[in-house]
Amino acid sequence: MYPFTNYYDALNRQTHELIQDVEQAVNGEYSAIECYTRLANLASNKKERERILEIREDEVKHYQQFVQIYRGLTGRPPQPKITEECPSSYLKGLMFAIEDEQKTVDFYMEIADKATDPMMRSAFQRAAVDEQNHAVWFLYFFTKGKS
Repeated sequence: MYPFTNYYDALNRQTHELIQDVEQAVNGEYSAIECYTRLANLASNKKERERILEIREDEVKHYQQFVQIYRGLTGRPPQPKITEECPSSYLKGLMFAIEDEQKTVDFYMEIADKATDPMMRSAFQRAAVDEQNHAVWFLYFFTKGKS
């Protein structure tokens, strides 16, 4: 007897997981945009403020790309929501951002690995590279602020 595999169900399950992951990415970017607006306003100098606003712009681009991907997968726009509260002090906010960006790198690479569409894979790989760069900047600001 040969095992029967229901490929249709497996594909639906895989698509459903991908949609959930993309929705989580949309919410993460939406939350980061809000948090980095707050962090920029708390920055100790103009140079840091400008860099944080540049990072925020990267997050806006990621958000827009992920919204398009979500729409392509579901046929409807996502309903973004804040999923993580940003700390109200600058140093705590930087530490939060460092940790969040690092976790996001791994998450985006996992999504890229699951994606079968080359454009989706590329979007998440590029976003992962950006997030790693953001983590380095936040770490630099945090280290500077601690001394």
